[in-house]
Amino acid sequence: MYVRSVNGPGSDWFRGTRARREGRIEADGVEKDVTLTDADSEVDAAYRTKYGRNSANTIARITSPVAGSTTMRLVPRGGADA
Repeated sequence: MYVRSVNGPGSDWFRGTRARREGRIEADGVEKDVTLTDADSEVDAAYRTKYGRNSANTIARITSPVAGSTTMRLVPRGGADA
């Protein structure tokens, strides 16, 4: 799973995740403790697929170079199968 800050590296959320490099997420009823690692912005195509039905402005913000520079991968703590 990947996340990024649509508001760029200056957002409070992004700065907090960069400082801690860990968090807890809930997705589809499953909660996991995760470590956040840097990732490249090559997930833009997935964002376009997921959010393509939204406005062009939304897609442009999510896939902008500024947002792309904040892309992080969520890695379950305790190993890949945790």
